Amino acid sequence: MSSSDEFTLYDLKVEVVGNRGRMMCHERIGDFLTVSGGRLALPSGGSFPIYALAALLPLLPAKQRETHPNDWMTTDSDIACPDVHCGAVYRITRTGRRTFRHSEESGEPLSRDE
Repeated sequence: MSSSDEFTLYDLKVEVVGNRGRMMCHERIGDFLTVSGGRLALPSGGSFPIYALAALLPLLPAKQRETHPNDWMTTDSDIACPDVHCGAVYRITRTGRRTFRHSEESGEPLSRDE
């Protein structure tokens, strides 16, 4: 095992990109948030619907990590709002890469026995 405790994650942008009907969660095309490491950020004065966010959150850690080119997590980026009456479409885009250190992100030591 390498002595480095570095790992790389993608930064993400989650944006409202489509409307397949009536948007019930009061979002607007162009609303977005960004993800860097374990942190979400909204633009100043921005908002994002919590019910859509609850559905998107489980996908974000997977989209932050390197995936196989044939994996659907690599190719699929559009997500429908979880409210069946809402027509919003969200897009998760990888926007860059950032390097982190395990020692700065976790209280658990790396196992050196492997």
